[in-house]
Amino acid sequence: MKFEAIARETVLLDPNNDMARKHIPNEIRKDPLTGKTSRICHFRELKWEKPDIDKLIAGTENWCPFCPDKVLKVTPRFPPEIVPAGRMTLDDKILFPNIAPYDRLSAVATLGSRHYIPMVEIEPRQIADGFRLALKYFRHLHAMKHAESVYHLVSWNYMPASGSSIIHPHLQVFASSFAPNRLREELQAAKIYKEANGTNYWDDLVQVEKENRDRFLGEIGRTAWLSVFAPIGAVGDVTAVVDGVRATLELSDDDLYDLATGLTKLMAAYDRMGIYNFNMSFFAGSQKDDHARFHLLFSPRIYFNPAIGTPDVAALGRLFGESVCMSFPEEINKMLKPEF
Repeated sequence: MKFEAIARETVLLDPNNDMARKHIPNEIRKDPLTGKTSRICHFRELKWEKPDIDKLIAGTENWCPFCPDKVLKVTPRFPPEIVPAGRMTLDDKILFPNIAPYDRLSAVATLGSRHYIPMVEIEPRQIADGFRLALKYFRHLHAMKHAESVYHLVSWNYMPASGSSIIHPHLQVFASSFAPNRLREELQAAKIYKEANGTNYWDDLVQVEKENRDRFLGEIGRTAWLSVFAPIGAVGDVTAVVDGVRATLELSDDDLYDLATGLTKLMAAYDRMGIYNFNMSFFAGSQKDDHARFHLLFSPRIYFNPAIGTPDVAALGRLFGESVCMSFPEEINKMLKPEF
């Protein structure tokens, strides 16, 4: 397994220092599995000032379709041949079809009745129950032998910078026979790796990172938490790999709680930086993919310029697919590790 980093340097005349020559380091990193590159550059202190959250969310509960006074009135229901009861519930969490679906079996699961929950107040049990509700839906589809019950994926877009249009915490839940691009690329590369090496890439990655320590965060149950070597996000990414699990349907209740616990640790660490948005997604193979390992990816989101709402993805990322991270992942790891 190769962790390739190509050191680069920019030289310029600095207007803030009487036009003296200034050397600015940067780095291009290749993902050990897919070979996709990420640029470590645009360095800055990883500290942001949060906006007035009360002002940001003021009035949004009045039209929120996921709040308890409206959720059963305005959200759609599944047709009876898919879910006879129309919706699925677990305590105060409700799963229903996505009115703007991404695929044939696209659903939304609310994470309870509370409209806005700060990251540091979200409890592991609340997240784990949301995951359990998603698994209830997936297992129902699997029992039906539905043709789309192949890849079982959960995503979480938290707060506006993540792409979420609704403040109320909720998960995107969908089953599909078509793996999304990044998942498909990972699965194809992991299959090639296994054929070439006779071992599972993700098992090897966890072992190497445990020995290296610079990006290893810790273990919770059978879940290993790692800073990503070549991240997608501007403030680094974290992946959690579940030992021995290929597909989402193989996760136990303990696994779900362990994943939820790790997520709350990440939220607490990034909250101290002033970050209050993130994306999270499940990456899983099908049950026959012995080259796969279930892992989730957590990626905090920011505004490059909060004053004018500049997003953290510009042309380099959007059009070239080239990621930019504003600090070395090993340095970000040091800021996260105390939580683990």
